[in-house]
Amino acid sequence: MSKNAIVILAEGFEEIEAVTCIDVLRRANINVTAAGLSGTLVKGSHGITLAADKKLEQAGSDFDVLVLPGGMPGAANLAASDKVNTLIKKMNGEGKIIAAICAAPAVVLAPTGILNYKNATCSTGMQTNFDKTTKFKNERVVVDDNLITSRGPGTALSFALTIVEKLIGKELAQKIGTAALAG
Repeated sequence: MSKNAIVILAEGFEEIEAVTCIDVLRRANINVTAAGLSGTLVKGSHGITLAADKKLEQAGSDFDVLVLPGGMPGAANLAASDKVNTLIKKMNGEGKIIAAICAAPAVVLAPTGILNYKNATCSTGMQTNFDKTTKFKNERVVVDDNLITSRGPGTALSFALTIVEKLIGKELAQKIGTAALAG
């Protein structure tokens, strides 16, 4: 059975995090929808514009994993969206995987309350946004139940491979990781 992922791109997203996740998930034959928060052409935090597959309101809501890239002001733009917050709460309530990297765990997920009483990581210094019940872990990638959090651009490949491992399995994640690092 094929798996479906949505990666939401908001103005100011971190390009490495978004592109790495989209690429790795597609290599794993996961159906990925890159959804633009406010349109189909979305400019990242370093001036690179990506063409999203569709706008978020056209993307639907039947996904196995929600991926939230970081970057600023991308993460703040995601956090300000009622659509994004509704999707986070819906998918979390269904036990679906929610994966956030860089500023997104602290800026987008923490205010929703889904990180309360969970282990998580984020971009250095952003953990001050975590609720006092969230246990900050100084690790590259942290998995706690259906939540996957990661540090930033330098951990994007590990983050994406962890999503593949959680969705499909360790063997495929290792195969893709080995091929990606063979260079």
